[in-house]
Amino acid sequence: MRVLITGASGFIGSALCKTLLQRGDEVVALVHSRKPTVAGVRAINSLDELSDPVDAVVNLAGAPIADARWSEQRKALLLQSRLDTTGQLVAWIEKQEQPPAVLVSGSAIGFYGACTEDHPISENTEVQLSDFSHQLCAQWEAQALKAESSGVRVCLLRTGVVLGKGGALAKMRLPFLLGGGGPIASGQQWMPWIHIDDEVGAILHLLDRTELSGAFNLTAPNPVSNRDFVKAYAASLKRPAIFPMPAFVVSLMLGSEAGRLLTEGLRVVPDRLLQSGYTFSYTQLEPALRQLESVY
Repeated sequence: MRVLITGASGFIGSALCKTLLQRGDEVVALVHSRKPTVAGVRAINSLDELSDPVDAVVNLAGAPIADARWSEQRKALLLQSRLDTTGQLVAWIEKQEQPPAVLVSGSAIGFYGACTEDHPISENTEVQLSDFSHQLCAQWEAQALKAESSGVRVCLLRTGVVLGKGGALAKMRLPFLLGGGGPIASGQQWMPWIHIDDEVGAILHLLDRTELSGAFNLTAPNPVSNRDFVKAYAASLKRPAIFPMPAFVVSLMLGSEAGRLLTEGLRVVPDRLLQSGYTFSYTQLEPALRQLESVY
């Protein structure tokens, strides 16, 4: 299978490229500045460079969510970086005599906004929100779904916190190793997580299962509270975790809207992924963290 990927140089994209190549697929990466870090990936700077049809597209491109405070300028960049790339892909797909069979496109559990409710949130949960995280994900998803008019199967990845050698853990690791880790705000908020192996495995599952389409929550079946996550992560590093981060500090760092995603977590569960027959490699947090610590 020939797979076109955007965001191939990122944390998830690099892991996906590696696994696709290992199973014998051909990988083409649409890049702008950062080149793919995985050997064997063909890099192109424009979709016009593609002369042969591709079988599938995985769209992961977008400016990082938590790398800067959500100013109005930053929010515009977050939105534009997603809609522009996705729009370019959809426009390219519309022109193809032989369009790809499937578009697997990124989104996030931010689609459900932020709240303090305790009930499980599945893909069928009704959402009536106006906050930026929802609008960002909803517009991103709507852009991707336009490919359906070309007969393309579209799957949407509502991803939680991805745990791996990189991503969120890379930012947390040094403070925790120095003994400066601790819960965020009350620590009672839910923290949906997924191991990088399952993030990649789920994407492959959606690529390969031709009957699947629509939104899928990419989170492990057992979300935990932020306090329990911190406790488990500190234990995996054999370090204490006694320095909480007050909510106002999070708000100062990221802005009030982004901060709420950390202080008012969501109990997101992967109902549709489980119903589709996907088998998670890591359903419990502690084994996932132990495995990741073994590869650092």
